[in-house]
Amino acid sequence: MELSLFDKKLLNYLQGNIPICSRPFAKMAAELGADEGAVISRIRELKAAGYLRRIGTFFNSNNLGYVGTLIALKVEPTEIVPVAEAVNKYPEATHNYEREGVYNLWFTLLTKNTERESDILNEIKNLRGVEDMLKLKSNKKYKVNVQFKLN
Repeated sequence: MELSLFDKKLLNYLQGNIPICSRPFAKMAAELGADEGAVISRIRELKAAGYLRRIGTFFNSNNLGYVGTLIALKVEPTEIVPVAEAVNKYPEATHNYEREGVYNLWFTLLTKNTERESDILNEIKNLRGVEDMLKLKSNKKYKVNVQFKLN
């Protein structure tokens, strides 16, 4: 699927300009010179084609009282998929990805408190194929806002 000029404008818009209102897609459509139905339909098509993963916002999790941790797992290579699937079942697990190296499965965990974090990590630590776990707490957060300008 080749991106049209409208698709590119829509994708550029979605990266940082979604209005906070009762009908954000209608407002977007008006600003892009289209109608709400066309915007919603095209967003669905772009998502189905793999151009979009998600539409949402980012919150400052610390200010909301959440505990965030980066976890590195050393997993037997034959168990990567089942362990990743098990991790993905936790709503508190956000990013989950395979990496090269000894610690080959990494994910972030965002919990309401340290007790819940400990419970989840103990369960994951005991999964078949998990050989080791590193809990990497951040000392300072750096937020990078990446936007891809499509012309």
